[in-house]
Amino acid sequence: MAHPAQRRWYPIAFAVAALVLLPLSVLLLAWHEVDREIWAHLWDTQMPRLLGNTLVLVLGVSVGVVGLGVSLAWLTSLCEFPGRRWLDWALMLPFAIPAYVLAFVFIGLFDFSGPLQSLLREGFGSSIRFPRVRSTGGVIIVLVLVFYPYVYLLARSAFLAQGKGLMEAARVLGQSPWQAFWRVALPMARPAIGAGLALAIMETLADFGAVAVFNFDTFTTAIYKTWYGFYSLSSAAQLASLLLLFVMLVLYGERRARGGNRPANERARGQALYHLRGWKASLASGWCGLVFACAFVIPLLQLLVWFWQRGRFDLDERYVGLILHTLYLGGLAALITVAVALLLVFARRLAPTRPVRAAVALANLGYALPGSVLAVAIMLAFSSLDSHLVIPLSTWLGGAGKPLLLGSLAALLLAYLVRFIAVAFGPLENALARIRPSLPEASRCLGVGGPRLFFRVYLPLLTPGVLTAALLVFVDVLKEMPATLLMRPFGWDTLAVRIFEMTSEGEWARAALPALTLVLVGLLPVIGLIRRSARQPGH
Repeated sequence: MAHPAQRRWYPIAFAVAALVLLPLSVLLLAWHEVDREIWAHLWDTQMPRLLGNTLVLVLGVSVGVVGLGVSLAWLTSLCEFPGRRWLDWALMLPFAIPAYVLAFVFIGLFDFSGPLQSLLREGFGSSIRFPRVRSTGGVIIVLVLVFYPYVYLLARSAFLAQGKGLMEAARVLGQSPWQAFWRVALPMARPAIGAGLALAIMETLADFGAVAVFNFDTFTTAIYKTWYGFYSLSSAAQLASLLLLFVMLVLYGERRARGGNRPANERARGQALYHLRGWKASLASGWCGLVFACAFVIPLLQLLVWFWQRGRFDLDERYVGLILHTLYLGGLAALITVAVALLLVFARRLAPTRPVRAAVALANLGYALPGSVLAVAIMLAFSSLDSHLVIPLSTWLGGAGKPLLLGSLAALLLAYLVRFIAVAFGPLENALARIRPSLPEASRCLGVGGPRLFFRVYLPLLTPGVLTAALLVFVDVLKEMPATLLMRPFGWDTLAVRIFEMTSEGEWARAALPALTLVLVGLLPVIGLIRRSARQPGH
């Protein structure tokens, strides 16, 4: 039975969990009334193609990120070759590039009228032509280059944790390096690889910007078109619920595949196991360098070229307004999200009962909800509140009787909170776990309790974790496109929205300025991640 002091945390944990359950319940309630004409049109013209495109995209990205991430992780963690020391951390830098930015850079470079094909035609004749860039393969390549770091980072940590002992034992038993990899290292790293793959698949299902740039229809683009094309919020919510079903199936499949397995916990060793020489060393360096160049160096250089050619002329008062809107939204969302995540962390620490743990687990499911799903669900809920509560109450009080919640800043901030509370929860939980319970107990014995205990004891010790959580949420909000695009109040354009508008018109060079700004800001948490990874044993 819970202690009375623990019960005080119940309302907080349950309230935050209810924020995540709100979109789910709204999406389910949206099926009470189905617009048969819209669904008949969708089924006759789009639904088979949406299902096929989404399935092909998920399968293609899954194969790509596993192949790329695992091969790079194995080479940089257990093999020695020229450039391994800097490629080890450099291969994490593509985390900083949003998918929709790499998408329009890829098209701008490799399209028929792009600089590469134009240069080749000038040198080798007009018969030179690449395969069509705006294709299924093009979308898959872009998303693989953006999302492979999820698998790379987790697989690399798993291989490092295994240490050299297991591989050396396999070699003593007569296994070749290739056999030891397949029979020992890879099965033990499967939980970590599965977790990274699940993240990559969820990001693929949630992606809107990259597939919109390629004109590749998936569920996320269909939600946007149904909302703005058919002006049917309920039909968009029903499509969003189907997308959410796919996400939940991915999470369930990852949990079942992982089972009770956990990565090995042996500490990493400092020396590489395999010292590659000759053509093997050159092949390893070339493979890792090629991926790094395609995923980070070439896109960044192309953005700089476009910025100098055209983007720098857009540096005016309107662009300053975009930056201010972006920073304001990111800062406010980070402040709110970190504050709520702090409450959850303390609830789990001070009231570790089964109901509180379940509520905290539910609250952290928000990251699995795509931005487009959250946007539709929250706007549907707020539209209902406006119609049945706000407008009648405003009219009764003599007001204008206009909707206040639909299209408001509060709706957008709520979507950010639900989506990114899990991002803030992790660093805060780790920071609080490092504070021994004896320290606050000693403070209470000295008469320091309540708010004074938090501000004088907890907060100074939690400051690094708070700053990390705030930075991660801030950057994620800056890069979030679907929720911002669908829910922003009138006149509240951001850098992500500007990129979408410019790429929709094929203005790649003009999209370079906001894209370059987002990439540079996105490097901040990636550099922090690299520094933390470098402090692991063996680095």
